Amino acid sequence: MDHLTVDINRVIKNAIEVMEDSKYQIYEICESARTELESLEQELEIVLQETVKTIDKVDQLEQDYRRARIRLTEVSRDFVRYKEDDIKSAYEKATQIQLDLMVYREKESYLKARRDDLQKRVRNVENSIERAETIASQINVVLEYLSGDLNQVTRILESAKTRQLLGLKIILAQEEERKRIAREIHDGPAQSLANIVLRTEIAERMLIKQEFVMVQEELVDLKGQVRSGLEEIRKIIFNLRPMALDDLGLVPTLRKFTQDFEEKTKIHTIFELIGKEARMPSAMEAAIYRLVQEAFTNALKHASASHVMLEINYQPQHISLVIQDNGVGFNSDLIEQDATRNAHFGLVGMRERIELIEGRMDIDSNPGRGTKIIIDIPTTAESRKE
Repeated sequence: MDHLTVDINRVIKNAIEVMEDSKYQIYEICESARTELESLEQELEIVLQETVKTIDKVDQLEQDYRRARIRLTEVSRDFVRYKEDDIKSAYEKATQIQLDLMVYREKESYLKARRDDLQKRVRNVENSIERAETIASQINVVLEYLSGDLNQVTRILESAKTRQLLGLKIILAQEEERKRIAREIHDGPAQSLANIVLRTEIAERMLIKQEFVMVQEELVDLKGQVRSGLEEIRKIIFNLRPMALDDLGLVPTLRKFTQDFEEKTKIHTIFELIGKEARMPSAMEAAIYRLVQEAFTNALKHASASHVMLEINYQPQHISLVIQDNGVGFNSDLIEQDATRNAHFGLVGMRERIELIEGRMDIDSNPGRGTKIIIDIPTTAESRKE
């Protein structure tokens, strides 16, 4: 899972770098095109103005040329009224206007061709800019997708990895619990029963020898040993499933648990009840009991605490529990990170189980300042039907 996550992260990182580089290059192309467009538009504006002036000039020259031709015709027909110099002057003027007209018509043709070419280039550059902006926008979408949704995929993979490790821890914890039960039965009731069998054989031989007084003493010892074994079996049964939980309810069971915890560990405990106990479904009470049991076990194993307090607060729609110790504490902000390094799995497992029953858990802890675990679980009938 680590290798897969690292590979995906590397692929995503490379893809983002390539896309970022492409986006930068497209940005440069787009900026260059905008600069060219600005230059073309300025040139086009000058050409348009020049073209209008030239057209006006051509129109004016055409009118002048028509008048000059009319004048030349008039002076050419009346040799009496007009002299040779008048004819020559009219001819030269008409010729000059004709030449000017030819020049400006050529200029007009050139300007119109230039105008058409510039307009075509402006449209092409505008289309290029529009395409570049579209591609840049699409790259932004892809980058957001890569850095957004695929990050979510990475988080999901990390979460799956954490859940997988948590599942393995649960299996190991189950195996450890089975070993503990087997060891308790082997060291306790099994040894007692073996001893009882041996003692009964001895008593049987004494009975054959009619040593009734010794048999009576042996039976008294056997009765005490059976009672001791029975007590051990009851403790094992209590640890597996406190019958008081079903018979008496959560509060008496937890009160008894804290008393036994203090007696066994010599850690001072305080039990406080706020509100009136309301019975909940059996599975819910068992889940809460196990949560408190694990919190106390953590305080014993990891906190080096000398004082543990349990507060239960019954409210109409929910039940809240506060487990607080005066132990060494820890940085509660690093719980999730430490969980991936095989630390604080107990707390992460508690949080997972609380979320399964739609509750929430807050942890307030700092090094040297103890730990305070606040659990809040809804108890509405709609969400608690078995």
